[in-house]
Amino acid sequence: MFDNPKTESELQMEFVSQFRKRYPGLRIFAIPNGGKRNLREAMRLKAEGVSKGVPDLFIPELLLWIELKSPDGKGRLSAEQGNWLDHLNGIGHHAVVCKSLDEAFAAVEKYK
Repeated sequence: MFDNPKTESELQMEFVSQFRKRYPGLRIFAIPNGGKRNLREAMRLKAEGVSKGVPDLFIPELLLWIELKSPDGKGRLSAEQGNWLDHLNGIGHHAVVCKSLDEAFAAVEKYK
């Protein structure tokens, strides 16, 4: 799909696509926290339990959370994201920040 993903969204789409081909027995899902929403939608999602800063992807069998950041270095962790990563690692999950497909797949292999 993307030979050299540039945005976080492209990186995430490419990672998920490749992940599902490489690891058909493992499940992965996205956490839809990002994006711009109108106030009404944002309030509804917050009431439903959406929490700012939760990592982008979760692989339940590995207890692995992946926060993808743009490979160009423009993506920075927010305070909420750092707090979630610390919390998840503190309760025995694996929460990592990755800026490339290689980093993301290395994390999968590390905890597989």
